[in-house]
This record gives sequence, structure tokens and C-alpha cells, in this order.
Amino acid sequence: MKRENSIDIVRGIVMIIMALDHVRDLMHIDSITQSPTDLATTTPFLFFTRWITHLCAPTFVFLAGTSVYLSLKNKNNFKEKRQHLIKRGFWLLLLEFTVVNFGLFFDIAFHTLLFQVIAAIGFGFILLGLLLKIPAKQLGITGLVIIFCHNLLPLIPFAEGSVVKTVLAPFFSPAVIPFGDRVFIMGYPPIPWLGIMLTGFGFARYYEMAYEQRKKLFIKLGFGSLGLFAILRFINIYGDPALWTVQKDAIYTFLSFMNVTKYAPSLLYCLPTLGIMILLLAFAEQFSNEIKKVTMVYGKVSLFYFILHFYLIHILTLAMLFLQGFNWSQLEFATGTFGRPKSMESGLPLWAIYLIWISVVAILYKPCLWYGAYKAKNSNWWVRYI
Repeated sequence: MKRENSIDIVRGIVMIIMALDHVRDLMHIDSITQSPTDLATTTPFLFFTRWITHLCAPTFVFLAGTSVYLSLKNKNNFKEKRQHLIKRGFWLLLLEFTVVNFGLFFDIAFHTLLFQVIAAIGFGFILLGLLLKIPAKQLGITGLVIIFCHNLLPLIPFAEGSVVKTVLAPFFSPAVIPFGDRVFIMGYPPIPWLGIMLTGFGFARYYEMAYEQRKKLFIKLGFGSLGLFAILRFINIYGDPALWTVQKDAIYTFLSFMNVTKYAPSLLYCLPTLGIMILLLAFAEQFSNEIKKVTMVYGKVSLFYFILHFYLIHILTLAMLFLQGFNWSQLEFATGTFGRPKSMESGLPLWAIYLIWISVVAILYKPCLWYGAYKAKNSNWWVRYI
């Protein structure tokens, strides 16, 4: 099967949006002390600045599974693909806890080890590699079962402190595990994200359909997912641990309705984000040539872009701190605040965050264009891993 441009286009779109979230995380004036989804302190603009970036991680993970299926069909070498997937999975785990974690915190002593999206994909690749002999349809159904049912786990009456709960809980829900003067944070519990990847793997079978037939199906699936979200969210019984409530006005009530849980990704988080992603896949080929050209540059080298953008944003964060009058001795890297002192105000207003976000994406365009061309012309083994 040929490489699908729609996948690179949509992946590129979410990679661009992703940079907005990370610029906000590291540089916004309130990001150290307040959550952008806390309805007591947020504004609608700040809330949706955060909410739109919810599209990124599930799309990234889902399309990783889709790409595995398409690659397997293209190369038709099961043994080689399994070995590559498992090796790539372990490589991504190593990359997460070294290059990515350092790029995020700039802490040479690694006081905080954060298991986030790259590690979740690595974990998923390892398991998917081991499960490749199972038909894609069955793996896709398994993924859907995980997505729809993992929110039931808290209802199982495990004894508090039991071995089963202690061992299983970090695989399904966020956890903070201290060891010595360091801490391991399970930010992306691997089982729910594995469900998204397996669903993406099974979903890839639809790319064997004719384009028009596939497009009609994607539109139905996308709107169906959004409709199911609206129904389940309105019922307000199951699908997300945070129920919506009536707020001080209609706008904030709507924010409460949309305020779904990412950590771990609830059913009502997955339905709208993956629904929007499927609609983007349906219409991607109809975007203007300019949009397709730009987004594909980032989508084809997503891991390369992911690593570079963290380092660039963090360097800009340090520049911001120095320009705001801080000196090196005041910066705090071991506290998980990206160098920003906890006890002193720092950061930029939201309008400036948007300007820096656009600048970061623009600066990385040429490096991504260069690496995409290099990757297409070279078959070095390491190119397959970045």
C-alpha cells in the first residue's frame, strides 16, 4: 500500500498545535501555579487554548498504530516488522527518559522522570510487536474495549494497599512514585493509550477501501463519535471521572461540559478528540495545496520535530527568564518547574504565548524540511528510529 498523505497531513496539524501547549506549559505566567482547565481561575480563551491541544496525544498515538499496519502491508515482512517494532519500542522508552526528559526539565540530575507520550508509544509498540499475529480486526476490537471499559477499573473493589492495586494502578491511572530524592511520574498510563494504538491499528484496514467509500465511512465515524460523546456527556453518568455541573453562566457551564479527563484518557476524552481526528482524515486531501505542503513537512518527521521543539522552547524559556531579570543561581531545575523559580513571578501573557508558538513552528520548518529530504534519500539504520 502507498504512503497515505492524509495521515502525514493530520499528524502535521497536531504536531503544530502541540507546540502551543508546550509553549504555554513552560512560558505562560500562570502555568506554574494554575491549571488552564480549573474553572475557578481560568478564562474561556485559556481553557480552549488548552482544550484544542487535547487533539494531539490521541491522534499521535492512534496514527502510530495506523502507520504500523500500513508499513506491514507495504513491506510484507512479518518477522522483520515485529523485530523492528520491539526494538523501536525500547528505543522510544530510552529516548523518553534521557533526551526528552532532559529537553523538558533541563535537569542534569534527572530528579523527575516523566513517563509521557513517547514512552506510551514505546510501550505500545513492544506489545503490538508481540501481538502482530493476531488479526488487525481483533486487535482493533480489543482497543475499543479498552477505550470504552477502562473507566470501570476504579469501580472494582480492590483492597486499599493490596498488591494487585499497587501493581496494576500505574498501568491504568496516573501515579507518583518517589525513590530517594527523585520521583517517577506515570503521566501517561500505558494501558488506556495502548487501547488507542490498537484501535488505530485496526482502523488502518479502512485504507484498503476506495477513496470515496473510505471518506464517507470516515465522516460517519467522526460525526458518530462526536454524537456519542454529546449523548454520554449529557447523561453525565459514565465515561469520565469529572462530571459536568451547572456554572455561573452558560459559557462556563459549556466549559464544564467540555472539561474531560486526559490523565488517564477517559472515554469522553477519546470520543471527541478521535472523532475530530477522523473527520480531519476524511477531508485532509481536500485541503489547499499550501496547507498540505506545510503540514506534511512536520508530519513526515514527527519525532524529529518533537525532540527539537522541546529544546527550542526551553532555550526560549531561559532567555525569557534572563530578560525578566533572573540570574542563573535563581533558576530551579530540580523542582519540575522548567527552571522557573516557584517563589517568584515569571512568564508571559497569553497573547505573547501565541506569538512565540507561531515563531517556534516557523523556525523548525526548514530543519524539518531538510531532515524529511535526508530521510527520503538515505537508508541508514538509525534514520528508521527518528
